[in-house]
Amino acid sequence: MIDSWLERGGSYEYRVVNVPPQMAPAAAQKLIADQAEYGRWELAKSARYWGGAKRVWLRRKTLRVESTLWGW
Repeated sequence: MIDSWLERGGSYEYRVVNVPPQMAPAAAQKLIADQAEYGRWELAKSARYWGGAKRVWLRRKTLRVESTLWGW
C-alpha cells in the first residue's frame, strides 16, 4: 500500500527532534509521543550518540491538494 503511494508521487516531510542527555527517559518519551499524536508524525528512525544524546527522526505524508474547479 505504501509502495504504490510512493510510486504515484507521494512524499514525506521529516522533523528531527534532538533529546539532550540530561532529559529523563519518561520526559523524552512524552515529548515524542505528543509530537506523534497531535502532529500526525510517525517514528522513522532513532539514534543514540556517545554521551547519551539522542536524535529521533519523525515523518508524515505530504498532502497534495488538487483543484476540483472545472476549467481552472
